[in-house]
Amino acid sequence: MGLFGKFSEGLERSRQKFREHMNVLLDRGPKLDDTFWEGLEETLILSDCGAPLASEVVADLRQRARRLALPDAYSVLENLKDSLEERFTPAEHDFFTEPCIMLFVGINGSGKTTTCGKIARTLHDSGKHVLLGSADTFRAAAIEQLEAWAQRADVEICSRTRGSDPASVCFETIERAEACGADYVLIDTAGRLHTSADLMRELQKVCNVVKKRAHVPVYCILVLDATTGQNGLMQAREFNAALGLDGLIITKLDGSAKGGIALAISHDLSLPILKLGVGEQLSDLKDFDARSYVDGLLGTFNKE
Repeated sequence: MGLFGKFSEGLERSRQKFREHMNVLLDRGPKLDDTFWEGLEETLILSDCGAPLASEVVADLRQRARRLALPDAYSVLENLKDSLEERFTPAEHDFFTEPCIMLFVGINGSGKTTTCGKIARTLHDSGKHVLLGSADTFRAAAIEQLEAWAQRADVEICSRTRGSDPASVCFETIERAEACGADYVLIDTAGRLHTSADLMRELQKVCNVVKKRAHVPVYCILVLDATTGQNGLMQAREFNAALGLDGLIITKLDGSAKGGIALAISHDLSLPILKLGVGEQLSDLKDFDARSYVDGLLGTFNKE
């Protein structure tokens, strides 16, 4: 299945939610009146794009409708895809083409460990030398889970016993990476509640240790569960304020009807989305493509 096919499949629940609201709006006719524009804005908000972004998109589409003399609601919906695509923050470079250290952060249950393992496997299969670092030393079985992924990906892992200082684990992981000539170091950190100042300070310490010790670029990547919806935007804001994020990975899109949240976060924080999780399989962690995402989120509306 191609990239668009996987995005479309993974975004099915989000697309159904969007189309249900739009079909109600279109049933009254394709006229571009205030009721249509208000309904479109409400539909975007209910798809978890957020009120500020929804308002911005509708204002843009109103201008396009006047400038391009768009005849009806169906032509506006085709332009909606362009408007949404333009609001994703593009990545300035490919994070997976040069040696680097990646710190995966996020709350418990967001999918950090699984995401870290899947990326390790993909990089290893492409001929890269990968080292995993298990800095989640608090959650029960977190180390064992990452060790299982290390075996599956056939890569080395640097870990210590449960309860060890995570910053020390990161330091040792970097030393081992330099000794063995690893191209990529992927570090799994402990889940941190964004509402806990103490826990976020501990994570800041981990990130600072890595950045001071490293001699290659260090990227802090937030792994976010799409099912959290607008709460995910609050999480992202807090993690970004504390750590200065470099990118996002959105997981569990296939289990969510809140696919618009990916756009809301990327736009709000000016952060690129690197990958999307649209299923349980290794191949279901996809490189992000804005157009395929928007096509999967909205689908196609045809005049009857």
